Amino acid sequence: MNYWLVKSEPDAYSYDELERTGRGMWDGVRNYAARNNLRAMQEGDQVLFYHSNIGLEVVGICQVAVEHYPDPTAESGDWSVVEVIPVRRLKRGVTLKEIKATPELANIGLIKLSRLSVMPVAEAEFEKILAMSEV
Repeated sequence: MNYWLVKSEPDAYSYDELERTGRGMWDGVRNYAARNNLRAMQEGDQVLFYHSNIGLEVVGICQVAVEHYPDPTAESGDWSVVEVIPVRRLKRGVTLKEIKATPELANIGLIKLSRLSVMPVAEAEFEKILAMSEV
């Protein structure tokens, strides 16, 4: 199993919306590195859901339910989507400020590749964020 982090502006698509609908298509990605990360996702992979711009925090966990296929929202180009389902909301959100202040997370893509919307995370980073949400 692999671990990932996806970012979305909550006023465009939030974890609340994912929970309400029960399944979401991760579409609209127009960055080659993020697209390649979508293509590397496998069914069952665990995904941290991060609210960007508003909130700036990891708020929940979702799971890859359907592996990549062509993005139906793309007017041109070779773009992909995956489908995710909600797993659970974190007990409390883990903020970007907290993540930046945690030495074990110094190399996480959220800090190092801050503009990337879909990124891998190490299992230890994933587990650390979950532990931080329980405090």
